[in-house]
Amino acid sequence: MKRGCVALVGRPNAGKSTLLNRLVGEKLAIVSDKPQTTRTRIVGVRRFPEGEVVFIDTPGIHRPLHRLNVRMVDAALDSLRDADVVLAVVDASEPGGAGGRYLMDIVRKARATRVLALNKVDRADKLALLPRIAAYQDVGFADIVPVSALTGENVERLERALLGHLPEGEPLYPEDHLTDRPERFFVAELVREQVLAHTHDELPFSTAVVVDKFEEGPLLRLYCTILVERASQKPILIGKGGAAIKAIGTSARQELERFFQTRVYLDLHVKVREGWREDERTLDELGLEGRRKRRRT
Repeated sequence: MKRGCVALVGRPNAGKSTLLNRLVGEKLAIVSDKPQTTRTRIVGVRRFPEGEVVFIDTPGIHRPLHRLNVRMVDAALDSLRDADVVLAVVDASEPGGAGGRYLMDIVRKARATRVLALNKVDRADKLALLPRIAAYQDVGFADIVPVSALTGENVERLERALLGHLPEGEPLYPEDHLTDRPERFFVAELVREQVLAHTHDELPFSTAVVVDKFEEGPLLRLYCTILVERASQKPILIGKGGAAIKAIGTSARQELERFFQTRVYLDLHVKVREGWREDERTLDELGLEGRRKRRRT
C-alpha cells in the first residue's frame, strides 16, 4: 500500500487551496481572489484504494514584508523538508516572471520527488501550454500535469501520478480522518474568508480573526473578534449603521452552518490591535506556525 506526504507549493493565487479542496473532496482551505489568503499549513488526508495521501497546502511563496509574512513563507519552506513529493502549482493562465523563477529555484533544491501541476488550464491558451511545459524541463519534474482545480479537469490523472511516486507503507490515520486542524481553526478561517470577500485594498491583509468562545449545543454559539491594525480601519469594517459587519456575519454564519451541519449563532466584534502583523505574541495566538515557533517546540 502507498503512503506519503504531498506538499503543495506555489506563488500566491496559483490555486493551491482550490486544488487541495479538490484533492481531498472537502472544503478545508478558504478560497479568495486575493493573494496571500492561506497563512499557515493546512493538512488534508485522503484514502485512495491504492493508499493514503497526506496533502499539505502551504502559504504562497513571496517576498515577506511583515513578521506575519515571514512565518507564512517559513511554513511553506519547512513543508518541503517533510514531503515525499513536492507538488509545485503554477498558474498556467499567467506569464512567468521573477517570482516564478524564484519558486522554481526553491523547488529545484528539494530532495523529494517533484511534480508540476499547471493549474487553471480552463482559463489558459491551450496553444501556449506546450512552450510552458518545455520551459520547466530543466527543473527535474518527474511529471508535469495540466489541470484545472476549479473544474476538476485532469485532477484524477494528477492523483495517479502522485500516488505512483509515494513510498510503500501502512496508513498513519484512521480511514475517516480528514485533517489535524481543530474546529476553532475552521471557524476563524471561514469568518476570515468572508472578511476577504467583503473588503478591499489593504484592509483584507490587515485583518485576522480570533475565536473567543466556542459553545457546543443544539445551537452552536460562536464568539469571534476581528482584529484590525489601525483605528481608521474599524469603521470601514463595521460600515454605515453596521451594514458591512452584518453582511460579513450573515455570509460567515451560512458557511459555518454548512461546515458544521448545524444551526449557528455568530457574534462578531471588531478590535484594533496596532501592528499585530509584527507582534510575535499575536501571531502565536493566531496559530501561525513559522520557523520560529517550530524550533521552540
